[in-house]
Amino acid sequence: MPSILETSVMQMMQKGKGLLAADESNRSVPKRLDPIGVESTPENRRRFRELYLSAPGAEEYLSGVILYDETLRQADSDGTPFAKVLSDRGIVPGIKVDAGAKDIAAFPGETLTEGLDGLADRLTEYYDLGARFAKWRAVIHIGKELPTQEMIDANSLQLALYALRCQEANIVPMVEPEVVLKGKHTIEKAEDITTATLTSLIEHLQKYRVDLKTTVVKTSMVVPGSASGQPMNPEQVAEATARCLRATIPDEAGGVVFLSGGQSSEEATMNLNAIAKLGPYPWNVTFTFARALQYPAIEIWAGKDENIKKAREAFMERLKANAAASIGAL
Repeated sequence: MPSILETSVMQMMQKGKGLLAADESNRSVPKRLDPIGVESTPENRRRFRELYLSAPGAEEYLSGVILYDETLRQADSDGTPFAKVLSDRGIVPGIKVDAGAKDIAAFPGETLTEGLDGLADRLTEYYDLGARFAKWRAVIHIGKELPTQEMIDANSLQLALYALRCQEANIVPMVEPEVVLKGKHTIEKAEDITTATLTSLIEHLQKYRVDLKTTVVKTSMVVPGSASGQPMNPEQVAEATARCLRATIPDEAGGVVFLSGGQSSEEATMNLNAIAKLGPYPWNVTFTFARALQYPAIEIWAGKDENIKKAREAFMERLKANAAASIGAL
């Protein structure tokens, strides 16, 4: 019989489905709500989440959702906890557990993600609240002399220790070393840095005896820097990303999911489709997008209940397109 962790991974990595990243912190949610004229109050944040989490039919395309601490403790308009709203439809609830990337004075321009203190106790509580996977994000910046190997390795160590704690708590670790899109770097440079980052990640996971088959890797696609002047060519992105993944991710890994990382909704979808077409891979690949799934639904909603139906229709269109892209069917 599969373990709790194995069952969760199988549910998360279903072919033709993907994950929604709905884990913006209370500090970052205003970036979503301010443009539509909605104040970031606990109730408005709850309504914003409900727009997506309670969308009828989402289970056809969604296998999991990453939640924020506040959201995991909230309920829909009928009083049903969001974790139950999801799990009752076969969607695995997840939780962001890191405390954010913090500047390091000795390494200008680089960050180290914090949050290990008290993590074991928090994971126990999150499991009781219904979470079955967690996410920890490290941030890797590309610059003239960045990143340093020291900070790549330091973030990989944090990710490995976090993953160990998750598996002890029967929570699947999603390990996310995001190579940031912002910058003047070429796609060739992005491939080199992403390969180095994932190599370090896997080495640390193996060194600290993390079970790779019940670990999900969340990674950036290999794309040119936003200020590089290079075009975003899906075939080039797919070839670079596929090379990087095949060179670094062991066959036994539980799965690979992509963040959109500042790409437009259309770019993220077409790049995912091109990557999937270069398969099959030893592990399932799919999406775990935030903004790329939320727009244009949030703009249609604009905080008004009378717009919920049309907003959800737009959300479902984005979900359906990305589910198709995850198997190269566009």
